[in-house]
Formats: sequence, structure tokens, C-alpha cells
Amino acid sequence: MLLSSRFIALLLGIVFYSAAVWAQAPNDAFVFGDLLPDAPELAARGKYSVGVRTLTVTHTDQPDVLRSKGGQTPRYDRKLTLEIWYPARIPAGQTERVVYDQVMGSSNDPKRPLIPFTFAGRALRDAEPDPGTEAYPLVIVSHGYLGSRLLFTYLTENLASKGYVVVGIDHAESTFRDAGGFASTLLNRSLDDLFVLNEIARLSAKNSQSFLAGLVDSDNTALIGYSMGGYGALNVVGAGYSAQAAKTFGQLSGGSNALDSRTMTNPAYKASLDPRIKVAVAFAPWGMERGVWDAEGLAGLKVPTLFIAGSKDDISGYEKGIKAIYDGAINADRYLLTYLNARHNVAPNPPPAESLKPGLHFDEYYRYAEPAWNERRINNINQHFVTAFLGLHLKKLDYARYLNLPLSPNEGAWTGFKPRSAVGLELRHNKP
Repeated sequence: MLLSSRFIALLLGIVFYSAAVWAQAPNDAFVFGDLLPDAPELAARGKYSVGVRTLTVTHTDQPDVLRSKGGQTPRYDRKLTLEIWYPARIPAGQTERVVYDQVMGSSNDPKRPLIPFTFAGRALRDAEPDPGTEAYPLVIVSHGYLGSRLLFTYLTENLASKGYVVVGIDHAESTFRDAGGFASTLLNRSLDDLFVLNEIARLSAKNSQSFLAGLVDSDNTALIGYSMGGYGALNVVGAGYSAQAAKTFGQLSGGSNALDSRTMTNPAYKASLDPRIKVAVAFAPWGMERGVWDAEGLAGLKVPTLFIAGSKDDISGYEKGIKAIYDGAINADRYLLTYLNARHNVAPNPPPAESLKPGLHFDEYYRYAEPAWNERRINNINQHFVTAFLGLHLKKLDYARYLNLPLSPNEGAWTGFKPRSAVGLELRHNKP
């Protein structure tokens, strides 16, 4: 009888313990962007709570290059969905929790049907903005082809917690949900970036009726792009495209010459350079191996730029791709952070749980995953270095010590990293 009582008590204890663990799981489970034990110093979230809102804007009367024919290009109104993260006031009794809606698959690939899924974030939907003591710098984030505005929540939420307003763009005809011909992406990346900058500046005017009114310092802007987003971002900040790029675009777009306005020798391109954009971060920028830039175009890049790449990138290329851009940008104060043995996926969130299900196309997992790296670790390292770079240039913080490092941690300790935790990385730095 005594043994039975102990057994029952033990069983009840296990049940109650399991129930308690289950009850805690939704709040305590890992969320994209959370810190691993070896996360570098600046990966930690900042002092601000984070809100998030979704906004749709329309860029009217744009070239519809997917319907070009015989050199004639019709016009259309181009709708863009934006996700905006910002410092916020969280009411008592509420927490920074949000559920994002995403899809796997590709709208233009019958072998990869769209599969909806959700994932958690650490922000509060439609929270009241925290006006702070002064307007916050603006960060515009541009995804790859294919991609979405929600591909980098580990970074966008993190930066908002540090006092930035962060705007992620869904580039029309280039997302998982609406993928179209590649010509649209080639043309519209830089145009979308500039339009969104102007829209956010308009909405943040003090007399605006938007929640952004008085919240954003658009004169102090950073542009972050991944893959095709990096291709567009570099063009926005001074790396004009080559004549070869314009010729290739014409062949892909039914004879359209719309990309000519983004080439280095076009006066309209140079007139479009916007002094409000102070820095750029280019994750695995695509195009150098395809002749998108020549020496003159790369020399036009003059703003401080942080490049982030994998040494085995088989999409954008490394030695003749990303590193060649870095080497050729001779007029920019520039850094190149390299993940040794990483391929192209050095920017996105980790693979969602849904991508692990059997029977899916392999690329649903490999859209996010790296074969030789833990994506969560990559996320923490990116949080650290992007925080250091933007903090130095947009907030004038004393962060140079986190960037002025030996090429390899084997040559000397890296400030901000725990002992032995910087293995597998290199950081280059060159000034004009």
C-alpha cells in the first residue's frame, strides 16, 4: 500500500510538472532572433519595446516590363506591402508577441505549391509608437528573389528594439506569393527602394495623419538588401549598372530600355542618388559574375557599406562575385564579413518547423538552411555586426572597436565575442 501511494504521488508529480512545462512552452519556446549562449555582445535586444504594423502603398505609373513587347512598355500602378517595426509602448498585461503569416513554395513553380504557415515574433501588432526624445533613423530592408518582407524578422525586430524604424518591403512580382518574370526584379529593386524612402518621409511628416508622424528621421537612412535586394541596394547608393546589364535586360524584357536610367553613364541615374541614405548593408549581393557592374560603376559607390557573404556562395559567387564588388568599391569605406564555408543563405531566418516535414521539395528547407552553419548562430552574428555598423554611422555611437578587428580571430581576439566563439569568420576593412 505504501509503494502504491508513492507511485501515485510520483505519477501526479510528473503530470503536474509536464502540464506546467507545456503551459510555459508558448512563451519560452525559441523565437527567431533569440540569443544562443555564444551570441556576441551587440546581438542582445535594445531598450525599446517593439510594435509592428502592415501598410500598403502604391507606386503609380510605372513601367510594366513583364508586358513589354516590340520595345513598347505599358504602364501600371505597382502596389507594395510593407511591414514596419518601430519602438513602441506596450500596455500593462500585454507582451511583445505576434504571429506572422508566411508561405513556402513558389507561385510560378507547379512542383512547389504555396503552403501557408505561421511563425512567432517578439513584437506587438498595432502597438502605440513610443515617440522617444527625437525621431528614429530609418532602415529599409529588401529581400531576395524569391522572398518576402518577413524573411529577416530576427534582424528587423532586433533593430527596432535599438531605436530604429525598420521597413521591410514585399517587392511585387518577386515574392513567394506572386513571383513573376525576372525582368521585373532587375528593374524594380532600386525603384522600389527609392519610392519607399519617399513614402516613409511623407508619412512621417509632423502634420501627417499616419502613426509614423514625427517618428522617423528619413534624412538618416540605412538600406539593407539580400541577394537581389543587395543588387538593388548597391545601385541606389551609387553603383550604377553597366551597359552590358542594360543590354541583357533588354533581351529579357521584350526590348525594353527601362533599365538604362539606372546605368552609370546616364545623367538621370546620377541625379537620383539620394543623400538621405547614409549607409548600406549588402548580404550576398547578386550580379557581379553576370556583368552587372564594371569598374566605373563600382567606383561610384561612396557611402560606407557592410558586405556579408559566404565563402562558398554558389548563387552570387564569392571571389568573382561579392568579394570582387568589395574590392572594386575603391571609393567607399567598406567591410566584408565572411562566413567561411557558408553558401548563399547568410541573411534569412532559420528554417521554419514546417520546412522539416517529409515529402516537401528539398528547397523549402534549403531556402533558409546552410549546410555547414547553424542559422541561429548566423542570425546572432548578423545582429551584432549590423548593430555595430548602423550604430557607428547613424547614431554616432562608440562602436568602432567592434568593427576594427584582425582579419581572423586566429590573429587576435574579436571584441564582443566570447572566447573561442568567433571561429569560422573573417572581417576585411578597406577605406577609400
